[in-house]
Amino acid sequence: MDDPALKDLWVPAMSKELHRLAQGKEGVTVGTNTIFYLTHDEIRRIPKDRTVTYARIVIDHRPQKDDPNRVRITVGGNLIDYPYELTTRTADMVSAKIMWNSVISTPGAKFGGADIKNMYLETPLDRYEYMRMPLKLFPDDIVEHYNLKEKALNGYVYMEIRRGMYGLPQAGILANKLLRKRLGRHGYFEVQHTPGLWKHVSRPVWFNLCVDDFGVKYIGEENLKHLFQALRTETYEIVEDWAGDLYCGINLEWNYDKRWVDIAMPVYAIKNLTRYNHPPPLKPQHCPYTPNPIVYGKDNQAPTPGDTSPLLDAAGKRRIQQIVGSFLYYARAVDPTILMALSAIAAQQSAPTEETLTRVNQFLDYMWTHPDAKIRYRASDMILNVHSDASYLSAPKARSRAGGYFFLGSMPQDAEPIIINGAIHITCTILKLVAASAAEAELGALFLNAQEAKVIRIVLEELGHPQPPTPIHIDNTTTVGIVNNTIKRQRSRAMEMRYFWLLDGEVQKLFRFYYQPGQENLGDYPSKHHSADIHQHVRPYYVHMDNSPTVLPRAAKPSSRRGCAETLADPYKGKTPLPRVPNYQEPFASRYPNTWKAKANQYLEHSPETHNHRIHSFPPIATE
Repeated sequence: MDDPALKDLWVPAMSKELHRLAQGKEGVTVGTNTIFYLTHDEIRRIPKDRTVTYARIVIDHRPQKDDPNRVRITVGGNLIDYPYELTTRTADMVSAKIMWNSVISTPGAKFGGADIKNMYLETPLDRYEYMRMPLKLFPDDIVEHYNLKEKALNGYVYMEIRRGMYGLPQAGILANKLLRKRLGRHGYFEVQHTPGLWKHVSRPVWFNLCVDDFGVKYIGEENLKHLFQALRTETYEIVEDWAGDLYCGINLEWNYDKRWVDIAMPVYAIKNLTRYNHPPPLKPQHCPYTPNPIVYGKDNQAPTPGDTSPLLDAAGKRRIQQIVGSFLYYARAVDPTILMALSAIAAQQSAPTEETLTRVNQFLDYMWTHPDAKIRYRASDMILNVHSDASYLSAPKARSRAGGYFFLGSMPQDAEPIIINGAIHITCTILKLVAASAAEAELGALFLNAQEAKVIRIVLEELGHPQPPTPIHIDNTTTVGIVNNTIKRQRSRAMEMRYFWLLDGEVQKLFRFYYQPGQENLGDYPSKHHSADIHQHVRPYYVHMDNSPTVLPRAAKPSSRRGCAETLADPYKGKTPLPRVPNYQEPFASRYPNTWKAKANQYLEHSPETHNHRIHSFPPIATE
């Protein structure tokens, strides 16, 4: 407010937000009666069981909105003591990705969207709450319009909150209950087991609800119009999105004729790199996290050594935590290649060291080199496929890592290539228990992946895609023998008891466990760190590129290689994971380094998105 360069931009936006929350002003905006400014007598009558909390001002630039310069006043919800239920059922990213696969795999289906304006502000509270804000933060026109100088007490303006407001812990569940009641009158209901997934009793309409964003699968325009009309009938003001090209910050490019959809978050990485003031590297970085050196001999399975470098100060710790939080959503949405690096950094963020900072800078260099990841979903039979893997003793403190790759395709057939698809979920985590053997680590990873698969099976079935026993690809013969009851399990009783839940899943025909060599296991990549050449080699399998394959050739089992130095026409090379990609080309940054540097400079100089987030300008990158 005090900066002359920004005052003319943000003070009017602040005034508009305060008018919108209060009683409004003709010619500016319509009020919602969410807050009322209290007089001195009304302040004294605030109930004793209510805590007067603080207000927080949030600003952002949202270029896709009608009003791009947005100011929002949020409530300090951590001080609110609401005595009733607070849990709100809302859709998650996995159910959204399943929905997109379902749209592209269902003949005649399309995707649309809707956004309810002021959904929280239209919801009456079951009990009023209170907050205050310093008088000096209010724009002059607001002070004059609402006579705030007379109402202020000890330099603060007190407000009574009568409708749902951002930051209130009860705002979500109250708005959701009201929406459920209103849409129920028009035949829409939330399914029993999948939070945030709704459908109509008779019309071919399904939608994911994430707060106030609707992602709708529909067959026939008249059915989408019915949903829009139902919302308007119930007094909601909505923004229609017939193209269905944006949902929860993720851009969608639909090709209904060729039956594929691409999801991406363009400029998101660049915006955050400039936000954290990290300059582009002098040369491309293709490895987000350098793996530990390979150890040969008897110590090859020794635990990973600990980090002994000095701890960072509080500011360095906060910066690392912010970077992890910013890029984690991007990784889960469109770029699984950075999940492993973020997992390793996140495990150190509570006590980061100088080595952690070096790792973070390398990660940010990788993001500058690969800032525009994309995932493509193709039409399929909507059968869940899972590839499960583990890496033994690859995490600090003698722990092991679990990896898993979930995609929707067809039922795999022996000796036939696997039809692959973009990932709907990636498991990348550290096993909580210390595994005593590689087989136990594999069994633990399989346990985690099967648990997730059981939930995804329910989502698919409630969306209208019944599932056969889910095929789970495993590369450890001992683990397969245990879960398929083909070896004596008495010898494995020392393993974690919970893991044997998998045996029940196999008997109940929920899962089908089978062995295939690790080279074709897509779950191997998110279970460990890799060198730069491996990252470049497998990247077309995990994010969409011009040369990304659509099928995965089957790797020969070890028994078929007996006596052979090499199998002719084998697409797999040595112990390298996944086959060589035909017509493979190095990433653009490697083939044209000077062009890449010029492109990075162009991002910095001309991108309006990055300009709004920059702290100060970066020096241009020198080209050779």
